[in-house]
Amino acid sequence: QVQLVESGGGLVQAGGSLRLSCAASGIIFSFSAMGWYRQAPGKQRELVARISSIGSTNYADSVKGRFTISRDNAKNTVYLLMNSLKPEDTAVYYCNSEGPIDYWGKGTLVTVSS
Repeated sequence: QVQLVESGGGLVQAGGSLRLSCAASGIIFSFSAMGWYRQAPGKQRELVARISSIGSTNYADSVKGRFTISRDNAKNTVYLLMNSLKPEDTAVYYCNSEGPIDYWGKGTLVTVSS
């Protein structure tokens, strides 16, 4: 059974930082590209950052220079370090694993107050 469990969300003031974690089980993690997506109220889910199985990364323009995605294959975990947070970063953040079937976590809420 595949499980992606996000953690690390919460309430933070603008300019602050958070680190999200996503622990994966039931997939061959080291072979999987992983991504972080977010969905703000009334908006569509969007890609925030993605990391390939070999560590190549790409980011949404809105988070470049502020967010960093990384992975620890020994721990089957992907991280999203978010710095210089803005109120517009407020959203539910979801972990995703790519493959023949895409899997999703249940999400973790990030709220950035102004």
